[in-house]
Amino acid sequence: MAFSFKIPEKFSFRTRLFVVMIIMLLVSGVLVLGTTSIQYESQRENYHLGRLNRKESQIKRHINYLVSKNNLFNKSDSIWNQFGPDFEKINAIHSIRYSLFKLDGTPLLIYHTPLEIIANDYQLDEVLLNKIKESQSGVYLEEYNSDLDNFHASYSLLKDDQDRAYGILFFPYFEDISFSENELNSFLQNLYQIYALLLFGVIFIAYFLSKFVTRSLETIRVRMAETGLEKKNEKIYLKNATREIDSLVNSYNDMIDDLSDSVAKLAKTEREQAWQEMARQVAHEIKNPLTPMRLTIQSFQRKYDPNDPDSRNKLNDFSNLLIQQIDTMSEVAEAFSDFASMPKPKMQECDLVEVTKMALTIFQEEQIIFSSDQAHIYHKLDRTQWIRLITNLIQNAIQSVSPKKTPQIGIQIIAEKDQTTITIMDNGSGIPANLKDKIFEPKFTTKSSGMGLGLGIVKNIIESHGGIISFVSTPKKGTTFTIVLPTSV
Repeated sequence: MAFSFKIPEKFSFRTRLFVVMIIMLLVSGVLVLGTTSIQYESQRENYHLGRLNRKESQIKRHINYLVSKNNLFNKSDSIWNQFGPDFEKINAIHSIRYSLFKLDGTPLLIYHTPLEIIANDYQLDEVLLNKIKESQSGVYLEEYNSDLDNFHASYSLLKDDQDRAYGILFFPYFEDISFSENELNSFLQNLYQIYALLLFGVIFIAYFLSKFVTRSLETIRVRMAETGLEKKNEKIYLKNATREIDSLVNSYNDMIDDLSDSVAKLAKTEREQAWQEMARQVAHEIKNPLTPMRLTIQSFQRKYDPNDPDSRNKLNDFSNLLIQQIDTMSEVAEAFSDFASMPKPKMQECDLVEVTKMALTIFQEEQIIFSSDQAHIYHKLDRTQWIRLITNLIQNAIQSVSPKKTPQIGIQIIAEKDQTTITIMDNGSGIPANLKDKIFEPKFTTKSSGMGLGLGIVKNIIESHGGIISFVSTPKKGTTFTIVLPTSV
């Protein structure tokens, strides 16, 4: 079984504060330990260099004393060798092993030399001689590190009373660093223990300190998480809060007061808007059939012929159409009087083709082209709401056509196995691309008059029948609305 550890995306302020305090201690500990090691190393180096200089000064004084006493300046090697025992005593007196060379690098007295010089037949090479002579102080320090030689060495010019060089002193210095290293290790070990104790102490303190510091923030966070519009929100009261926390609490309490006022104003506004919305819907639904009814009555007056044998049937159809529209307005008025929403659909088996044709009879026949792939298509519908839906879409289609053009509205019904598709096409001005997302929103309209509720009501009616509505629009060419109704609701 594989286990995975997921790092949290966000850390709480308390955790961050805790981690920062621990990191600060660790960083300070590393800096102190590093600085201490560097300081010890520097002090050790300075200490040994100081000892080397002091030893070298003592030996040079002793050698200069013997040279002056025996007048060995610019004397041959054989004369120098006569006083060899005196110079060898310097090794015993100062507990060192030194060597003397002429200015040309040839040996005078050899008691100890590095392996490089021994390999060079006990002579100093030209490179080393140049470094010694180019040194401003007349002293050149060299460090030898190998498996056999591991020490510092000083090459210094020996001068007479008139400051004239007469030889070169080789002085090796073997450092005894065991004591300083032990002292450093002991100090660092004690420091490690102290910092280990400090680390545990800081962890303990940081835990409670972070908890204390963030307690007020946690209280504010909990209260803010519980804040809502639909309930009474409580204010925050904290004791001994810092100035920043107190300022934050005061801002939160002021926000609660402002929120309460806003909720009251919002509730009042929503009530007013609800009444306005209801009034708009009622006005729209009552006004919507009036214009087609007026046109139908005028058309009936012009075409009615009492002597026509079929006049009684035409009069009955005309009366039924008016009664249907009057019933629609009555239902809307009744719903408003009961302060209810628009009537819920009363579903019953209806002939979709017949009901759609009936809704089209109030419009001018020459403007509308209707077609259906079947003579009868049965669906469960609310007959009144479906007539209202078709009336709204046809009226919007006619109104979208420029007065300079003749409206051409096409309605097509296609029945399939699982659904029925109703398509309504017009040759209007189309819907701009920037308005397509808002076309079904309540109170949205592109016309200079009207309430902007028609398409919103259409969408609600279709959804209550379990269907969907969509459209495709081309500017200046027209719009096509497509309604898809499932076979069974």
